[in-house]
Amino acid sequence: MATHDRHIATLALAHALSAAERGLPVIPLSPTKLPALPTPHRDESEPSACRGECGRPGHGVHDATTDPAAVRALFAAAPWATGYGIACGRPPHHLIGVDLDTKSSTDSLAALQHLALRHLFTLPPTVTVLTPSGGRHLWLTGPPDTVVPNSASRLAPGIDIRGAGGYLVGPGSVTAHGAYRLAPGTADLPLAPCPRALLRLIAPPARPHHPASPHPPQGQGLIHFVLAAHEGQRNTRLFWAACRAYENGIGDTLAPALTTAALRTGLTEREARATIASAARMTARPHPTGDA
Repeated sequence: MATHDRHIATLALAHALSAAERGLPVIPLSPTKLPALPTPHRDESEPSACRGECGRPGHGVHDATTDPAAVRALFAAAPWATGYGIACGRPPHHLIGVDLDTKSSTDSLAALQHLALRHLFTLPPTVTVLTPSGGRHLWLTGPPDTVVPNSASRLAPGIDIRGAGGYLVGPGSVTAHGAYRLAPGTADLPLAPCPRALLRLIAPPARPHHPASPHPPQGQGLIHFVLAAHEGQRNTRLFWAACRAYENGIGDTLAPALTTAALRTGLTEREARATIASAARMTARPHPTGDA
């Protein structure tokens, strides 16, 4: 490893340990912003639903930890890591990330401010991370009894939410597109609680309790179908599974889990989202009647 690369890897570990000391669970990330460690189940004939129960690293956000020794072990297993991810929705902070994407055709910050005016809440000063593309991540804390799901542009174009099962790229990380850094004046701010009105917009209403799997049987099957994909068939399998999900009325519910499964097979988040969105559009089209 070149001296420059070793320096970046050393800084990534140092930043990750600093975040872990603040109670933020972390994992090492590659320059592509994906978890640096591959799944240990990639060579198994049957798809695995393991989330780390096997005791081996390589389960993405499920590896996230605040234990310094465990953090060092994860980075030692991934010396190519140039950054770190912070798991959202985990105690003690139950972190919620508001991702404002400047590449959207609309001004996502202005859209968020418009939502604040419309729903009568104020965006509190909080830790803010600037992304290489010019976007920003606002860090908020959530109540322990509320599960906030991941969503993409559901609030408004260019506003993504990182919640349970998701992660944020930590400040000090270096990616293929540049470095993530803290916005001036926000480094020493405490994590602000998510305004209640905003929480109502991003958290789904409570559903009746069902002790079974969080997804219906056909949903679990579709997730496993995506996880079993090999290189060259990942997009095709994801598109097929997403189409079946939308046709069965569970597309929006299953989309975050399908995205996570696609990330574990090696697709980027942008590719996974685009494929699922394409499936949603395809299945929403009226079927031809055969009339001329």
